[in-house]
Amino acid sequence: MGHIYLIRHGQASLGAADYDQLSPLGQRQSERLGQYLRQRSDELGLHWDAVLTGSLRRHHQTWQGIAQGAGWTQHTPLVWPGLNEYNSEALLAALPLGPSPISQINPGSPEGYKRHFRLLRDALALWMAGTISPHGMPSYTDFVAGATAALAHIRQHHGHGNVLVVSSGGPISTLVGHLLSTPPETTIELNLQIRNTALTELAGSPQRQRLVSFNTLPHLDSAEHRGWVTAA
Repeated sequence: MGHIYLIRHGQASLGAADYDQLSPLGQRQSERLGQYLRQRSDELGLHWDAVLTGSLRRHHQTWQGIAQGAGWTQHTPLVWPGLNEYNSEALLAALPLGPSPISQINPGSPEGYKRHFRLLRDALALWMAGTISPHGMPSYTDFVAGATAALAHIRQHHGHGNVLVVSSGGPISTLVGHLLSTPPETTIELNLQIRNTALTELAGSPQRQRLVSFNTLPHLDSAEHRGWVTAA
């Protein structure tokens, strides 16, 4: 039975002109996770057979931070676009909001942050139901297919192996929802709970994968690092 760690990227840049960029804290989170993974691999004698990442910049930067923290140079990640996040701006823009434009929401303020995610929850529900079709985005059915194809690839090529997967909250919650057959509302709540560089562990075989743990931060579970816990 192999191990699969689904890793959400480090803290990105919510509210900035370019979200798809790790913040300095996101970089530190990633390097700290690499240190933890190296320690755990050494303790358990784990060899990582493969690394998969989405194609977004924050995925690549997170993997670079992990590799740097672990001192790994031997892994070349397989880039899997099906592990990319949905476009939250496109989702919000597709909402029928009337006279209140999304551009006026400032997620950098406490109230704006709450409103941003309140509206995002609504938009996700409509997208998953097929009610809205955000510009430039696949249907939710195709989004699920892109993420689950990554698990199928792992079953086929690394059935009993150990694999690291660097992705985003949307694909990770979608995969967990797929494995547990959760309704869309539950998948959305899982999505909005996933923290930066959190680990979601699956046990894998050529036949199936099952959930072992969800959204854990063992690498930040110390007084020194508790202030590093973020979710955006």
